[in-house]
Amino acid sequence: MIRIERSRLTRICVLGFVLVMTASAYLYLWCSVPIGRGPAGPVVSSESFSRKWTDRPMLLVGLGDSVTAGFGARKGYSYFDRLILNPSDESQNMNGICLGKVLPKLAYTNLAISGSTSIELLEKELPHLTRAKSNTFGIVVITTSGNDLIHNYGRTPPREEAMYGATFEEAQPWISNFDQRLESLVLKIETQFPDGCQIFLANIYDPTDGVGDTERAHLPAWKDSLKILDAYNNVISRCARRHSNLHMVDIHTAFLGHGIHCTQFWRNHYDWHDPYYWFYVNLEDPNERGYDVIRRLFLIEITKAFNQSTS
Repeated sequence: MIRIERSRLTRICVLGFVLVMTASAYLYLWCSVPIGRGPAGPVVSSESFSRKWTDRPMLLVGLGDSVTAGFGARKGYSYFDRLILNPSDESQNMNGICLGKVLPKLAYTNLAISGSTSIELLEKELPHLTRAKSNTFGIVVITTSGNDLIHNYGRTPPREEAMYGATFEEAQPWISNFDQRLESLVLKIETQFPDGCQIFLANIYDPTDGVGDTERAHLPAWKDSLKILDAYNNVISRCARRHSNLHMVDIHTAFLGHGIHCTQFWRNHYDWHDPYYWFYVNLEDPNERGYDVIRRLFLIEITKAFNQSTS
């Protein structure tokens, strides 16, 4: 009798353990988005930052949406801030890697507006970009057009500046208009820098990690979301190929595997080295580790551009 009771108790304990482990695995793989700690993103070579780049007056300009405005980051921890100066607790492999170290005559202004669309960038931000002095070279960093896609989260019928829920066919004229807007944007920026400029434009990341299941983020389902996102990113890529001073910063590829499926090891973009979430609580913006990644990606492209111009 005692043996039977012990056997039953053992089975109950084993079953309980299996249920707890199954529930824990489900919660981790399907319901959690762990943020992680410490630095994130690609390695930036310190060699280029060991010497001064130029004594020319330089103006760093931020344009676009909340990503460049730094929404959700502490002061000094947005990607724009960290391009200029390292924070006091900077990671060892990024200490001294910033534009302020190699450009002694660097000035800066951030004109980005949280929530802005690509149309509002042209209409509300660019008018505040005053013409630079004839001896000042421009470095312009931009994140834009993500809000064109995700607003208003399906709460209103799709339209050009808030196309959430649109079909691919419905979005065609808006995609074409975006192409024309980027051309206009580049030309207008260039006119404000008579001594020249380099423009660095990020493409659009995907918090669904290439799956497209927006409903998992508690948003309405959007069948053509990935097709429209790819079309917008293709416009950005083509525009960069047309202009030698326009450089695409590929945050889309870098962030795959760090969205709402970051814990799911069977996904194509799972990152075994850093299986953590790089987005903020609003899903639109990066968290501070995400801003670290974006800072590194911009620095890599800026370094390439300056090395090419001086080689």
